[in-house]
Amino acid sequence: MDENGLISSDNGEVSSDNVKEQPRNVYIWDMDETLILLRSLLDGSYAGAFHGLKDTRKGVEIGKQWENHILQICDDYFFYEEIENYNEPFLNSLTEYDDGRDLSNYDFENDGFTSPFDDSNKRKLAYRHRSIAEKYAKGVHDFLDQQTIKSWNDLYSSTDSYTDGWLSSAHALLEQVVEKNKVPTGNGPISAGSKSKNINVLVTSGH
Repeated sequence: MDENGLISSDNGEVSSDNVKEQPRNVYIWDMDETLILLRSLLDGSYAGAFHGLKDTRKGVEIGKQWENHILQICDDYFFYEEIENYNEPFLNSLTEYDDGRDLSNYDFENDGFTSPFDDSNKRKLAYRHRSIAEKYAKGVHDFLDQQTIKSWNDLYSSTDSYTDGWLSSAHALLEQVVEKNKVPTGNGPISAGSKSKNINVLVTSGH
């Protein structure tokens, strides 16, 4: 260990093999009514909590806009109508049935997908899960047009204003979580007192 508290190998280079394993912290995030708001806007309970200080009708209207936006993008890009009744705990749960086929020209509309009770349909469902995961990884800017993105951004801004910064606060919190979870890359030094590893799990009731 050098004078700066860095662990070095015999040749003077910092070695990650010598870094003491740090404890892992597991954080479970409830997306519903925590990171996002929807149901409490739709039923007016969010505004009701302010005892007349918030416009209930405006909150309900914002909630309806979110509901319409979410359903549209789920129907158009995430196979919602096809897979809504076949809940899986996470997108990788059917990986064993995915043969890794190139999906760039795959015809999802005519592949004969039905209830995934046999290996063939489980594979087709796994394809859909992989397609969804790939879209998430690339981000909405990869498949939404500029007008739709503007509509989403405008709704985000109006919601954030109505809720006194609820969404921007949640976003800032998640940014901090992501930043803290980054690990050193390349040949940079690894401190002996490096932060513990964090595992973040996002859960939702799905309705």
